Amino acid sequence: MKICMFTNTYLPQIGGVSRSVFTLAEDLQALGHQVLIVAPTYAAQGEDDEGPEVMRVPAIQNFNGSDFSLCIPLPFIIRERLDAFQPDLIHSHHPYLLGDAALREARRRDLPLVFTHHTLYEAYTHYVPLDSKAMKRFVVCLSKAYANLCAHVVAPSRSIGELLKNRGVQSPISEIPTGVDLDVLGGGCRSAGRERCGVSRDRLVIGHVGRLAPEKNLDYLARAVCLFLDRHPSARFLVVGSGPSESRIREIFESAGQESRLFLAGSQTGEALRDLYSAMDLFVFSSKSETQGMVLAEAMAAGKPVIGLDAPGTREVVRDDWNGRLLAADAPIEAFVQAMEEFALDPKKANRWRQGAAETAPAFSRRQCGLKMAGLYEAILADHHSENGDSDVFPPWDSLLRALKAEWDLISEKATATLQTIKQEEYENLS
Repeated sequence: MKICMFTNTYLPQIGGVSRSVFTLAEDLQALGHQVLIVAPTYAAQGEDDEGPEVMRVPAIQNFNGSDFSLCIPLPFIIRERLDAFQPDLIHSHHPYLLGDAALREARRRDLPLVFTHHTLYEAYTHYVPLDSKAMKRFVVCLSKAYANLCAHVVAPSRSIGELLKNRGVQSPISEIPTGVDLDVLGGGCRSAGRERCGVSRDRLVIGHVGRLAPEKNLDYLARAVCLFLDRHPSARFLVVGSGPSESRIREIFESAGQESRLFLAGSQTGEALRDLYSAMDLFVFSSKSETQGMVLAEAMAAGKPVIGLDAPGTREVVRDDWNGRLLAADAPIEAFVQAMEEFALDPKKANRWRQGAAETAPAFSRRQCGLKMAGLYEAILADHHSENGDSDVFPPWDSLLRALKAEWDLISEKATATLQTIKQEEYENLS
């Protein structure tokens, strides 16, 4: 198969969606399929010589003060590249910008469009001007309307699949997480990781990996860890990642007098990331805006138990008192601290949690997840061909009509989202 993916975020930006797209593309290539990724240009990017084939489109750098690149889709350039690639199926990873371009190309070519709902978009509206409750409702309605224009929707977790159905998504939904490389993550060098962050072998290391951003609930996590460190002077906190909340984490640790026990490793990949996972003893996670627990599965592949809050994505990976602790979403900070202390003070329980983590990881293997996605593509293509026939030749007016239909669908999608938002606002104002 030839699969073309459209994504608004990709390498060198490090984040869940970027890693998910790259991982899936590599896994599909390993299974013998061809992949083309359409993604934005980044100021700091190098050449895309290694890995999947990438088409870069122009983008506004550091949009609204963030580290995101805002794509400027150029239809004719994209169309020319896809004419040469001749995809069998198009997979969109966002419901707007390049997601719109994906829908246009799928309609124009009479190809099935798959959409992965990676993100709870309402948790990220602070990155755009005029953030408000109305904006949050609008992006929820927009993503639902887009999903209903697709042949199939992929949910990264069961919780997100159920959420989409409850929101009114009518398209078929399959639950397929992003896979993790069990062999690589399980083979890290603990001593090398600890040497990298200047921590001795006998120290207890609490760890976290992820983008450091407001939507990740990091104030809560930083305060909980500071309280734990205050009670356990030999422990250290290792954070792998970067983002706008890095300075806020430093500020919290400085206010608590714990700055000397915080190590911010920045964004890491490959061997360095593997070794840093290995350097940790316990992984902590407080985000409630995830759609899947990719870093949680990575931590467990490295044999690390996880303490997290009950939320979509997290609850699919963490089983309470088996591979860590799954606390209530509104758990007070003290409850989080006590969960960390359970691990630190009870060696038998800590070992049991480690064993549970090791037994959890295989369900998230890259090969298994890649095979699931490839199988889904094949089933979608078989259905599409049975409904539409196998002809690749269409009269010129047919292509024009499909292009016009795509534009109408996109206009209707945004108009519907706007009207639903206005109606909800009016209802709340009357209540």
